[in-house]
Amino acid sequence: MYNLHDVVEMKKPHACGANEWEINRIGADIKLTCQGCGHQVMMTRHDFDKRLKRILRSASEQD
Repeated sequence: MYNLHDVVEMKKPHACGANEWEINRIGADIKLTCQGCGHQVMMTRHDFDKRLKRILRSASEQD
């Protein structure tokens, strides 16, 4: 399962070419920040669960 500030990989890359996203908000919606260009995206938890490929770095590992 994913937590706040985890870095995740989505199934499709962002338009800038990066495929790493940091989770900034978790609730009914999930807010992500692209690690390549800094663009922020919000999507429903259902859409996020469908588009998530894998967790690259857990926030607990970064501390």
